Amino acid sequence: MARIAFILLCHKDPEAIIRQAEMLTAVGDYMAIHFDARAKVEDYRMIRAALAGNPNVTFARKRIKCGWGEWSLVQASLYAVEAAVEAFPRATHFYMLSGDCMAVKSAAFAHEFLDNDDADYIESFDFFESDWIKTGIKEDRLIYRHYFNERVQKKRFYAAYHLQKRLGLTRAIPADLQIQIGSQWWCLRRRTIEWILDFTRKRRDVMRFFATTWIPDETFFQTLVRHLVPETEIRTRTLTFLMFTDYGMPVTFYNDHYDLLLSQDALFARKISPEATELKTRLGALYANEEATFQISDEGRNLYRFLTGRGRIGRRFASRFWETESSLGRQRELMIVICKKWHVAKRVIQRIRQVANVPTIDYLFNEEDTPLPDLG
Repeated sequence: MARIAFILLCHKDPEAIIRQAEMLTAVGDYMAIHFDARAKVEDYRMIRAALAGNPNVTFARKRIKCGWGEWSLVQASLYAVEAAVEAFPRATHFYMLSGDCMAVKSAAFAHEFLDNDDADYIESFDFFESDWIKTGIKEDRLIYRHYFNERVQKKRFYAAYHLQKRLGLTRAIPADLQIQIGSQWWCLRRRTIEWILDFTRKRRDVMRFFATTWIPDETFFQTLVRHLVPETEIRTRTLTFLMFTDYGMPVTFYNDHYDLLLSQDALFARKISPEATELKTRLGALYANEEATFQISDEGRNLYRFLTGRGRIGRRFASRFWETESSLGRQRELMIVICKKWHVAKRVIQRIRQVANVPTIDYLFNEEDTPLPDLG
């Protein structure tokens, strides 16, 4: 029977991580955790202490600071995978998760699903021929060296990038690799994981190449799986259900998405809202329910596209504000307060209310106790 070793990369909310680990290991599965070295030391200690007595949980031997788009995410994954391979010799599959993921099928369903198809599940599309990358640089992710993080070191990132372009400092992609791209949420068999780890030890040239590519977590495992595993044993899909808005941001799931999530052809889903406590409770109980049955429609993405495109009165999926042709009324002005520090802006708004008696709204701040206007 399949036994899953979950590879969890996380950086916050230690209590949720503890609950997630306990839930997924309670039915005999395993978990290896890498907790971002940028996070609070006391949070990591809390997690270690809470899970110290759980033989089905292990931790990456080395913690590193992780950044979006960096090689550090791949390196952290490898550290956690190495720990899982060593600690859990009975694990048959290795499943990449984040702290925002939750199971949308029972453990019994997941194990039977994996037993019935001896394959690796990972999105892997041709990097140059596919249209997987919608915005931003494409080939330049690979042929130039990226030493800085575009999100936190934007000036340095683009200065180094444009300097290399001006000087023609391109580099060759390893000749024997056909670069692939896809989602970083994969599920791989033990044999495949062992092949990858062996490859990383033998091919230091490939490791050096990927270490200075941009967003390598979308290309590294995807490329190596295609390089090492016969095509007939690869399913080019992820077992984690996720969607993106028309702005390119991940869709967040809430309490009322329970039935939709269960009907998807997936084992997990992300991103689950931190505030969706009811949804988390129901999904947590579901994983251990051996009697649960599922009706798979896999219409989640089509339904979301329909609802967001059509709009529904009084619901989340309404028309965009620029399509409503509404106004504030004659001789009225809307003033927007923008401040680097949110608490300063809140004090300004409060003072305006007190002195000028002007109606103000604080709803741009993400706080549960912020009063909202009547939205109908």
